[in-house]
Amino acid sequence: MVDVRYDIAFKLYPYQKGADQDLAPRRHPVVIVGGGPVGMALALDLGRKGTPVVVLDDHEGVGQGSRAICFAKRTLEICDRLGAGKAMIDKGVQWNVGKVFHGDERVFEFNLQPEDGHRAPAFINLQQPYFEKYLVDEIRVAQSDGAPIEIRGRNAVTGVTPQGDHVVLDINTPDGPYQLEADWLVACDGARSPTREMLGLSFEGRVFEDNFLIADVKMKADFPTERWFWFEPPFKDSGASALLHKQPDDIWRIDFQLGWDIDRAKELKPENIRARVDAMLGEGAEYELEWTSIYTFQCRRMEKFRHGRVLFAGDSAHQVSPFGARGANSGVQDADNLAWKLDLVIKGLAPDRLLDSYSQERVHGADENILNSTRATDFLTPKTEMSKIFRNAVLSLAHRHPFARPLVNSGRLSVPCVYDGLSLNGPDALNGPATNRVGATCSDAPLRDGFLLDVVGGVFTVLAINTDPPALAEVGGITVNTVTLNTQTDDPSGAIAARYLGDAPCGIYLIRPDQHVAARWAHASAADIRSAVGIATGKGQ
Repeated sequence: MVDVRYDIAFKLYPYQKGADQDLAPRRHPVVIVGGGPVGMALALDLGRKGTPVVVLDDHEGVGQGSRAICFAKRTLEICDRLGAGKAMIDKGVQWNVGKVFHGDERVFEFNLQPEDGHRAPAFINLQQPYFEKYLVDEIRVAQSDGAPIEIRGRNAVTGVTPQGDHVVLDINTPDGPYQLEADWLVACDGARSPTREMLGLSFEGRVFEDNFLIADVKMKADFPTERWFWFEPPFKDSGASALLHKQPDDIWRIDFQLGWDIDRAKELKPENIRARVDAMLGEGAEYELEWTSIYTFQCRRMEKFRHGRVLFAGDSAHQVSPFGARGANSGVQDADNLAWKLDLVIKGLAPDRLLDSYSQERVHGADENILNSTRATDFLTPKTEMSKIFRNAVLSLAHRHPFARPLVNSGRLSVPCVYDGLSLNGPDALNGPATNRVGATCSDAPLRDGFLLDVVGGVFTVLAINTDPPALAEVGGITVNTVTLNTQTDDPSGAIAARYLGDAPCGIYLIRPDQHVAARWAHASAADIRSAVGIATGKGQ
């Protein structure tokens, strides 16, 4: 069962025959295959930077069903920089609190964002079709402002042929096949990536022997806006675990853990799904089934995400279990990492090897996500009786003793990774808080007018706190913005001082376009900044 309303309401880029289809293959700077959250975020970011991009999608709009629903704070910050964040937050169901149950006993609850002073919530629940729609809406705004972005619906890529300094694409449309060429091709075409298959590239990892049923139901309910997770839930025939989330439009996402040896066709029959939902909600509960599916956990990735002129992002490059909301969130972070690097390389402002750092950093992020997803899955689905005894002992202890609660793993929720020790990192010469160390994403904080992340990101930024920055508008043609703050006048909550200085009286941060810290110092000269920009753009010292 699928929710066809999504396709009807969000047919955002209907097929139109283009000029390329009647010409010899034309060359484009960037072609993106796949119009999901990752492809659209990347296209929007590149287009706003002035880099021409063509998106090829085999549909004419967003896909069916809600699929991904949990979008994390970091993803919302990226989308806010791109212009789409507010619409997402306004539509989404915001939540910070989660509760964990064992049987009918509440084990504990947690708050993912206990401190104030952030524009974005820890998470919103928002059906993926809405998330994609708001990105496309912002692309339309960008196009009206002159951004060189083109979306081609019902353009299915059937062949990919690398040719040294470009890639040739074979494309099928309702008006027949045609070819085009791309200086750079980015595959954002999902876990079953046809691009990856056509290039014969491997996708290695682990498939877990378990199945989970998703049921999106439409109902009126007064449950609080929280994430509820049950180990060994008390409602009959519900499986080994269950999860309940609220979405917009009175839609609730329910997950049931079914086990490995199941009859999928039988489990997907509406009457059997209703039996499980009725057991959870109680006999007589009024609801409609909106969308259902069965999925299997997989934790896999490609060995590297760059293959010459072809780059992979999102599920085409890596795949993790849904518990923890690491799939779409990590994919949008891929796009955030790649966009500024590809833009600088295309404009001749950075060497080609900068794109190797995309693979290095995002493989690092994928490995962290896979590690956390694997641990969560092993905790959810103990493989031996002794493992189950240990798991249940942890749950019993966690109910009474806080020390045991970090051991409970119902899906460690998505946070951005820190690029500790990687090649683009400059010096960390400030005895400041570890939260904003070199390689980390910048923490948001309130200013007198707005928030810190409003004024850093998109371009390289020098953030000077309680000190005068060196006068520097560009480095080797690369724009460098400068933001100067005084904690006495610009830091009403004290969050800037706490999150960026700690015990240090002053500091200077160099922040990358993707809002990762590239370097930091107590004091810095123009030469220090130039050197750190050189490192961060793949030029070395």
